[in-house]
Amino acid sequence: MKPRKVPLRKCVACQQMMPKKSLIRIVRSPEGQVSIDLTGKKSGRGAYLCGQVACFKLAHKNRALDRALNSPVGPEVYEQLARDFLAVEEEYLLTRDREGEDDH
Repeated sequence: MKPRKVPLRKCVACQQMMPKKSLIRIVRSPEGQVSIDLTGKKSGRGAYLCGQVACFKLAHKNRALDRALNSPVGPEVYEQLARDFLAVEEEYLLTRDREGEDDH
């Protein structure tokens, strides 16, 4: 049986290609609402970030999310994302570690 192809995505901050499941998706809904999508299934324009605070800060500094989402992302949205990102980061790291253990 052929091994399944792993979908890759690029982090908008560090430009590193990684498996889709190891990245955090930021989505702009059709209504213009920007949020973190842990399921990866919300409808809208998506951008991917590594699960590192450094990449989030770099994306904020370089306005990478604005370009990737084709929409200006206001400072209040970045503040909300920063709070959400810090809360999500621990959950993301635990999930990634668990999946890493499952692979072995």
